[in-house]
Order: sequence, then C-alpha cells, then structure tokens
Amino acid sequence: MTDANTDNIARLLQQRSFIELGARQRARALLDAGSFRELIDPFARVTSPWLPKQGIVVQADDGVIVAKGTIDGEPAVVAAIEGAFQGGSLGEVGGAKIAGALELAAEDNRKGIPTRALLLLETGGVRLQEANLGLAAIAEIQSAIVDLRQYQPVIGLIAGPVGCFGGMSIAAGLCSYLLVTQEARLGLNGPQVIEQEAGIDEYDSRDRPFIWSLTGGEQRNASGLVDAYVVDDLEVISEQVRSLFKQGVPVLERSRRHAWFLERLTALDATSQLDAAQVRSLYQGEQP
Repeated sequence: MTDANTDNIARLLQQRSFIELGARQRARALLDAGSFRELIDPFARVTSPWLPKQGIVVQADDGVIVAKGTIDGEPAVVAAIEGAFQGGSLGEVGGAKIAGALELAAEDNRKGIPTRALLLLETGGVRLQEANLGLAAIAEIQSAIVDLRQYQPVIGLIAGPVGCFGGMSIAAGLCSYLLVTQEARLGLNGPQVIEQEAGIDEYDSRDRPFIWSLTGGEQRNASGLVDAYVVDDLEVISEQVRSLFKQGVPVLERSRRHAWFLERLTALDATSQLDAAQVRSLYQGEQP
C-alpha cells in the first residue's frame, strides 16, 4: 500500500459524518463549544395540536430545534429541521419556531446586537396534515429571512438525506448564502410529486442517478445555484459555514438576480427533456 493510500484511509477514518447526526446534534456541533442553548426545548411540551386528531404521534419539539449561541464568538441562532420526523415537514408549531427565531434575530440587530442565522434544512416542505397553517408559517419564515439578511448573513445548509423541497426550497433561495453536500438535493417539487403529476416517463422517482444529476448538490453547485459545495465532514462543513459568515452581507442576493435567471428560462426549450449537461450549460456565464 502506498503512502498516498495510507493517508487517504487515515483521512477517511478521521472524518465525522455530519449527515449521520440528528438535528439537535447538528445545531450543537456548529455552534461554538459550550454556547448551545435550546429555545422551546422538548420539556416545554409545545407540540402540534393537529397531528393527534389524525392519529399521528407528535414529537415534543415538533421536529424543529432552535438554539442560540455563538459562532466564532458572534451571537447566532440556529434552526435545525429533523428530517426523521414526518419527512422534515413543517406545520404550525415548527414553522412558528423558525419564523419567531429569525424575527427576534432581526430585532436584536435593530437594537445593536449583531445576531446571525443558520438554517439546517432537511425538509419536504409543508406538512400536508396542517396544509394552510404550514403554508402560512413558511411564508412567515421567508419574510423573516428577507428582513434579517439586511443586517447579517442568513446561511442555509442542505446536507442530506431528505433534501429541501416545497416552500422551504424558496426559503433556501432567499438565504444570503447556500451550502450543500453531494448527498443534498434541492428543488421546488420532490421526485414523487413530479412523477405523480407528469408520469414516470417524465420523471422516475426510483432512478436515483437521474434525480441527483438534476437536483443533487454537485449539479446545483455546477449550475451556480448554491454558493459552496463540501464533503460530508463535520469539520469541513463547520469551517465553510464560518467562512461564509465572514464574507458578510452579499452585495446582491441571489433572489435579486431574477432578471438573469428569467432570461435563461425564457430561452429554454420546454418541449424536450434536458439532460444533466444541458442543465449546467443553461446557467453558465457570469452572474450579475
């Protein structure tokens, strides 16, 4: 075995998977050591009032962990969605926790406390059992992101394996910076929804290589739709989050470059199915 192979094996053994961590562990790991303080924790017993009516067991934190602490010594709030509970779907309570945390962070900034925000997005979007309430909560999250990003960067992190879909994919697009791994997926509609509406010939939800070739983290990075692309390593992800925060508020957020994106969509031939290479080429060229 060569020295290079030995070094690669040693490096792999030293890696700590971020994806394998639960939402609470992820939030704690990305905040400065000893600074984690959870808000409305499971002992507060704030749960969804709607799931029991439909025979669904609730989770004490409604699948959303909100914590305050510091990142590089600066005040920060982290909202982490637990993808293992109801597919990371957002209802009234979980959505309100995220929106409220972002709104309070914006208030902190207006009071001279420079609080930044990090969103750990593992979500299929709105919780169907709480459809209208969930949609309203997601709209409030989006509004809060736009408010807060005037003062401090709002970073979205999509790691895997759930991905980020539905209304929360729009929230991700509103973030100051977006960070993904190879295992991440990002899209407005999930594979099963597209297959159900358009048919299996259009989009086979079981064809994993095809799905990742269009909506996977590597493709989104190559298409310029995210700001950073990293391996599934806790230390690497933590360093990248800190690096993005150090960049400060962007001169022009991605959501304000809509004219550039619309030009490309207008030129798209919707009568034929694009392959991965064509998707990449669609978004090539310097963005404003």
